[in-house]
Amino acid sequence: MSVSNPTLITFVIYIAAMVLIGLMAYRSTNNLSDYILGGRSLGSVVTALSAGASDMSGWLLMGLPGAIYMSGLSESWIAIGLIVGAYLNWLFVAGRLRVQTEHNGDALTLPDYFASRFEDKSGLLRIISAIVILVFFTIYCASGIVAGARLFESTFGMSYETALWAGAAATIAYTFVGGFLAVSWTDTVQATLMIFALILTPIIVLLATGGVDTTFLAIEANDPSNFDMLKGTTFIGIISLLGWGLGYFGQPHILARFMAADSVKSIANARRISMTWMILCLGGTVAVGFFGIAYFSAHPEVAGPVTENHERVFIELAKLLFNPWIAGVLLSAILAAVMSTLSCQLLVCSSALTEDFYKTFLRKSASQTELVWVGRAMVLLVALIAIAMAANPDNRVLGLVSYAWAGFGAAFGPVVLISVIWKGMTRDGALAGILVGAITVVAWKHWEVMGLYEIIPGFIFASLAIFIVSKMGEPSKGMVQRFEAAEKDFHLNK
Repeated sequence: MSVSNPTLITFVIYIAAMVLIGLMAYRSTNNLSDYILGGRSLGSVVTALSAGASDMSGWLLMGLPGAIYMSGLSESWIAIGLIVGAYLNWLFVAGRLRVQTEHNGDALTLPDYFASRFEDKSGLLRIISAIVILVFFTIYCASGIVAGARLFESTFGMSYETALWAGAAATIAYTFVGGFLAVSWTDTVQATLMIFALILTPIIVLLATGGVDTTFLAIEANDPSNFDMLKGTTFIGIISLLGWGLGYFGQPHILARFMAADSVKSIANARRISMTWMILCLGGTVAVGFFGIAYFSAHPEVAGPVTENHERVFIELAKLLFNPWIAGVLLSAILAAVMSTLSCQLLVCSSALTEDFYKTFLRKSASQTELVWVGRAMVLLVALIAIAMAANPDNRVLGLVSYAWAGFGAAFGPVVLISVIWKGMTRDGALAGILVGAITVVAWKHWEVMGLYEIIPGFIFASLAIFIVSKMGEPSKGMVQRFEAAEKDFHLNK
């Protein structure tokens, strides 16, 4: 690895820029609200792009293109499910959650919101939801660290162990220093870089393989079933891929962006920006994997790394087809995807430990400065645990993401969605929903029932548990009044 390597220089400049943004955010971080939620000051553009970037982790440029490269368009059902789920999340949850969190104790975290919304004096709801966040997000963080390690390993020839630490270090640095503002500002830059890479790369691959007609003929010659959306699928398989869309309702790192918007009025514009960005990115991702089939069929002599690990298809195409300086920028997009999601996840874990454990149960009188520094310490703690979990070089990014995504989607999705649209939901209903959703995901994953993605039974059973248990009691008058006031506020200002 030469110091004059253009890709290395590009990476260093990019990482330095992200850390510099973290230092700028440090100057705007005065209290725990600033560190956890940016003082609820995000405009529509930053809300939209940071929500998108925090959602689309390393799997966008590694896991999904690899799946398309291996199996063809039949793997694109997941993209369709995600687009529908994300749109419904923006439509039904985003604005309502923004006002509900403000009306319920100006909540900074999901556990904080649940405790205030359902008047949970016992602390049980807060503790269980914080534990769910810590368990599943540590797995999710590990997936980001694996993706970063794969990038550094294949780009610079590092050992997996060295790449593990190199990939995580920069993200930990700016999240530690700048908190939520640093994460949101860097996410906006990273979202821009990701869409640039995912529009440019498939165009260049098309040109390199002789245009649209030649590329499609090459893909068909490789295997005609690559074009078949139903290839190797079953009804259960398609439902499982579409079911990924259910996960959006329960992802704390995405929901935090809604909570941090400067007003409900910003949400509609943010939704349009975010969905446009998402559709272009997912379309580009599918195209990279699909056109990659044609390129590597025509050039089997350079297909070795992709044959060994199909999740490297984007990395190898960038290295083979572009000037080293441009390749450095494109590969930085993978780093951007990894860093944007990992930073959000680290911050949400830190928030849960600081706001929902330390401040609530250990140090109620802690100063704002103390809480911010405890939050920073928690970022380091969670990162170290995630690095330890990611140490196995046989880990696959998409596998780790799917488990964590299902965990949040089933445990929190129904609770969040129903809590913002139904005033009859009770504290016991919320508790039942979280427990049933989380337990169903773990059990279903363990026994692999019917081959169905565990988020679907988890979401259904959790929703039923919420409704049945809530009907066995009734919400307090205060809960109903706050819900109605927030709903009125939402309709007046949307």
